Amino acid sequence: MTKILLVEDHEELWDFLSRRLRRRGFDVVLAHDGQQGVDMARAERPDVVLMDMNLPVMDGWTAARTLRADPDTAAIPIIALTAHAMSGDRDRMLEAGCNDYHPKPVDFPQLLQQIDAAMLAAEG
Repeated sequence: MTKILLVEDHEELWDFLSRRLRRRGFDVVLAHDGQQGVDMARAERPDVVLMDMNLPVMDGWTAARTLRADPDTAAIPIIALTAHAMSGDRDRMLEAGCNDYHPKPVDFPQLLQQIDAAMLAAEG
């Protein structure tokens, strides 16, 4: 079963996403701030991380860079979840270590495609 780490601090969104992902057969692990996300990624070794960029304690930018710098988590695909859809934001997310990004509000079918693509790229 594919394990997804969802790092999101807004209850409505993590509740919505975790329920929908579980219905699709994913094992979902939750973290509610960036530091917890880094700790959970190290402990749980998810197949994919869905990372909000605006998080308490440690922001998603720092969390992504931290995961990329750790040899144990460097290969885990990270998809940024963000309301930042301005020019240049995508490049900033990629530079921080994210493999892809998904703008909010979430388009669930598109997000599923991005999860599949990230997992295929990680296998290849």
